[in-house]
Amino acid sequence: MTFVSFDFLKPLARRDLLSLGGATLAAGALYLAACAFVYKIGFPLDDAWIHLTFARNLAQYGEWSFRPGVPSAGSTSPLWSALLSIGFFLGIAPYMWAYFLGLLALFTLGVLCELTARRMLSTYSPRFPWVGVFIVLEWHLVWAAMSGMETLLHALIVTAVLSALMLNSRRFLSLGLLAGLSVWTRPDGLTLLAPLALMILFTENNTSSRLRALTRMFMGFGAIFLFYLLFNLMIGGTPMPNTFYAKQAEYVRWQEAAIIKRLGDLAFQLFSGAYLLLVIGSAVWAVRSVRRRAWGGILALLWALGYMFLYILRLPVYQHGRYVMPAMPVLFLTGLLAMAEFSATKVFARYHWFVNTLWQAGVGVLCVLFLFLGGYTYARDVAFIEQEMVVSAKWAAENLPPGAVIAAHDIGALGYFDDHALIDLAGLVSPEVTPFIRDEARLAEYLDAKKADYLIAFSNLYEDLTAGREILFAAGGFIVEEEGFAPMTIYRWK
Repeated sequence: MTFVSFDFLKPLARRDLLSLGGATLAAGALYLAACAFVYKIGFPLDDAWIHLTFARNLAQYGEWSFRPGVPSAGSTSPLWSALLSIGFFLGIAPYMWAYFLGLLALFTLGVLCELTARRMLSTYSPRFPWVGVFIVLEWHLVWAAMSGMETLLHALIVTAVLSALMLNSRRFLSLGLLAGLSVWTRPDGLTLLAPLALMILFTENNTSSRLRALTRMFMGFGAIFLFYLLFNLMIGGTPMPNTFYAKQAEYVRWQEAAIIKRLGDLAFQLFSGAYLLLVIGSAVWAVRSVRRRAWGGILALLWALGYMFLYILRLPVYQHGRYVMPAMPVLFLTGLLAMAEFSATKVFARYHWFVNTLWQAGVGVLCVLFLFLGGYTYARDVAFIEQEMVVSAKWAAENLPPGAVIAAHDIGALGYFDDHALIDLAGLVSPEVTPFIRDEARLAEYLDAKKADYLIAFSNLYEDLTAGREILFAAGGFIVEEEGFAPMTIYRWK
C-alpha cells in the first residue's frame, strides 16, 4: 500500500520546473539583496532565533532545550526546529540552511499548485506554468519563505491536503498522516480534521464505507499525533507546546476588540497584493463548486476562511498576517483556477479577449509590484530585528557579568547569541508566567522572587516594570527612529 503518494502529482516538463525553480531563486535573491541594501542579511522575526536555538542545542547536545540542560516545550514547531538542526550538522546554519528550507518549501508549493491546476482543468495546459509562478512570486509567501519560520512548511502541508480533497482523493489514510504531520509543524493543523471528516461524510456512499474511511483517516492522524502529545507531555508536562497557551494569554485584550476592526485588519493584509484582483475568482470558484457539488472545493474554501476567522478571534493580524498565511495559498489557488477557466470561455463574446487580458495583466502587474514592495518591507523587518533584538543580545553577552539572570520578553536572539540564565516574560520557556503574563505588578514580584538582575524590553511594552529603572543600554536603530518606536532597552533590575 502506498501511504504518501498522490495520483495528481505527475511530473512537469523540465522547462516548467526550471521556470518555477528560477522564479523561486530570483525571488529569494531579490529579498536578500534588499536586506543588504537597507541594512544587512538576517531574519524578520525574533521567533526565528528561537527555532534556531532549539535546533543548535539538538545538534550540539542531542537534547530538546532552549538553555542547555533544561528541557523545554517552547518550540511551536518541533518538526521545523528538527529540520533546522540538520543545517548545524552540515555547518551551513543559521542563515543559508534556513533560507534553503524556506525556498524549497516555496518551490514545492508552486509545483503542487501548478500540478493541481493542470489536473483540475483540462483546458489549462500552458507553455509557461503561470499558476505556479504566481505562487512562488506572491510576496506574502516569499516573505514567509525567507523568515526562518515554519509558516510556509505548514502552508505546504495544508495545501497538499486540501488540494487532494479538491481532486476528490480517497487516500484518507495518507491524508490523515499528513494532517498529523501538520500538527508537528503548528498545533492548528488539528483543524484539518474538520474538512477531512466532512469530505468522508459527504462523498462516501453508505454508513459502512464512511466508517471505514473515518477509521483510516483517524488511524493515519493518530499514528503521528499521539507521538506529538507524548513529546510535549514528556518535555513540558502539557499536551501542547507552551506557546499554545502563552500567546492566547498575552493577547487576551485583543480578544475584546470589535470584530469589525479585526475583520478590517485581516482584509487589509489579505488584499495587500494581487489577491485584490483574484478575490472575484475565488467567489466565482465557490459558486461553481456549490453548483457542481464539488465538496472538495467547498471544504477547502470553508477551511481557509474558517481558519482565518478563528485566528482573528484569538490573535491579532500582525507581522503581515503571518499567522493566517498558511490559508493564503488555497485562496490564491481558487482565484487562479477561476481565472484559468475563464480564459477558456467566451463569456463576453467578442470582448472576452480584452477582459481576459486586462484581468491577467492586472494580476501579473500587482504580483510583481508587491514582490518588490514586499522585498523592501522584508528588508526593513530584518533591519528592525537586527538593530534591536540582535544588537541588544550581543551587547548583553559582551557586557553583563557571568551568572547574571536576565528577564526579557523577546528571547529569540538572546537565546542564540547570549548564554545568561533567562526568565521569559512571554511564557515560551518560562510557562509559569502565563497566568499573569500581562499583570506587571505580579511580574515584578515574580522577577524579585527569581532574583532577576536585568530586564531587557521595549519601554512601551512594560511601562510600569521599566519606570525609574537605570538604563544600561538602548539599541535605537534607524527603524525605530523613523517609525517613532521605543528602542530595545537593557535595564538594571536590582
